[in-house]
Amino acid sequence: MIRKMIVAAALFSLVGAGSALAAEQCKDAKGKFIKCPAPAATMTAPAAPAVTKDANGKCHVASGPKKGQFAACPS
Repeated sequence: MIRKMIVAAALFSLVGAGSALAAEQCKDAKGKFIKCPAPAATMTAPAAPAVTKDANGKCHVASGPKKGQFAACPS
């Protein structure tokens, strides 16, 4: 029973230390609290190809390997 209490106390102290470290990251060089930066996105969506309309109102891919092919018109 005492071992379980010691393990639980050690676990809580580690969790407390982790939150203290996280709070340290949101301070500037002078030790003042600043707004924490947002985490960077790991994946970005691929850019949609540029689409142009011709004289007849049909849409075509403007550049790239599919240049000139019909494409869905943006709404």
